[in-house]
Amino acid sequence: MKYIGKIFNFLTHRAVLGIILLLSQVLILITMVWHFNVQFVYFYLISYLLGILVSLYIINKTTNPGYKIAWIMVILVFPVIGIVIYALFGGVQLSSREKKKMEEIYYHQLKNISKDETAKDELKYENITAYNQAMYITKYSLSPICKNTETKYFKIGEEYYEKLLEELKKAKRYIFMEFFIVSEGKMWDSILEILKQKVKEGIEVRFIYDDLGCIMTLPNHYYNKLEEYGIKACTFNRFVPILRSKFNNRDHRKIVIIDGYIAFTGGINLADEYINEIEKYGHWKDNGIMLKGEAVWNMTIMFMSMWDFVRGSKYSYKNYRPLKENLENIKSDGFIIPYCDNPWDHEPTGETIYLNLINKANRYIYITTPYLIIDNEMVTALQVAAKSGLDVKIITPSIPDKKMINEVTKAYYDELIKNGVQIYEYLPGFIHAKTFIVDDEYATVGTVNLDYRSLYLHFENGVWLYKASTIKSIKQDFLETLEKSKQIHLDKKKKESKLQKLKKHILMAFAPLM
Repeated sequence: MKYIGKIFNFLTHRAVLGIILLLSQVLILITMVWHFNVQFVYFYLISYLLGILVSLYIINKTTNPGYKIAWIMVILVFPVIGIVIYALFGGVQLSSREKKKMEEIYYHQLKNISKDETAKDELKYENITAYNQAMYITKYSLSPICKNTETKYFKIGEEYYEKLLEELKKAKRYIFMEFFIVSEGKMWDSILEILKQKVKEGIEVRFIYDDLGCIMTLPNHYYNKLEEYGIKACTFNRFVPILRSKFNNRDHRKIVIIDGYIAFTGGINLADEYINEIEKYGHWKDNGIMLKGEAVWNMTIMFMSMWDFVRGSKYSYKNYRPLKENLENIKSDGFIIPYCDNPWDHEPTGETIYLNLINKANRYIYITTPYLIIDNEMVTALQVAAKSGLDVKIITPSIPDKKMINEVTKAYYDELIKNGVQIYEYLPGFIHAKTFIVDDEYATVGTVNLDYRSLYLHFENGVWLYKASTIKSIKQDFLETLEKSKQIHLDKKKKESKLQKLKKHILMAFAPLM
């Protein structure tokens, strides 16, 4: 009976039921196509003509070329079915109501961002190159350049977790939290207890989690349970087992806002593997950053904008501005810009920030990323930097969390290494940190992976730093991680079989869709 119960629970889990429903829809589509194939002589001729028309449409879209090629291959190899799949997953299908809502939120953000341009003027005077990078972020992420902000870097999840608990306990007015993954266990349970206590103290607590990201880690309708505790909660893009393009767009952000003047972000989700309380893929190496000061308002607006979109509620942002006494005695620590990336605005903000850092580097570029699945622009930028004599180092995991994705990551190694990019793998386990450090002057810490989903399809966020003291800490962490990593070299003696080469080429061709 015990085993029967386990089997029943597994089969009735909403993720399993969802997969069954989705597969049944795919099967119906295939059956319909097969039926037409049997009934009509000219079916495939029409299919290919239609495929060519759709391919021409894709070619003329303003999306990434690699993404276009991958979809065109799907359409031409699988005529009709490929077109149907593209119609369902290839584009962003927002209703007119959603577009209007997004437009209203955009203008609400624009109205509430800081109008103080003192930091902007200072940066322009100090370094025009840094200023140009910052102005791009300001324009496309609605995040003004900030000073009067202190930063603290956490090189591991355990340090982040300890400080997060400490600051949550100090909250006096409100706590906002937004995460991709939440899993019941030591980390989340201890945070939840603090949130429940804060609600009892009369403090406002709001929580957003991604429904698909938590589909295997939280019970269905978990937000109702949080609401019972007095926590205002909602899910982003609720999972509905119907084939549609919005499956591609997930809320991959990790944000904590406390009283409008303290914020946390980075790669760390609320699950025990992130603090090495449990082991999944060896030692889990992640990182995070805490901001204290004026720049936190940028992140507060990010959260409230997402809340407005998901809940459809409108409320005054001004009520959540930090108190003046909270901003007193805060020392400026370089120039700080918290930024976000929205897949629905068709502007690859996260990737462009990375490309700007690579293209403006003079001495070195150090990168940590769990995945290395990049487009031609990023490959070219890294190769040109290395060929120009810059020290370009990238650390990826030795123990992957997704084997297929790791195979695609490795498929990019050879070409990069041939052109001078140094690739390392973190030997103790899985590295989940997403970090760029450039020339001891610039750094980013955030949620943006070097893969197509993160760069083009997910909602992401990060922090751009210039001349901040924490850049030294981030670099030191990179160098310490490098000592625990092995460098990957080209094995000229080892020859790939034709089958291995074919597999690699196929993986790289379809990488944008993974």
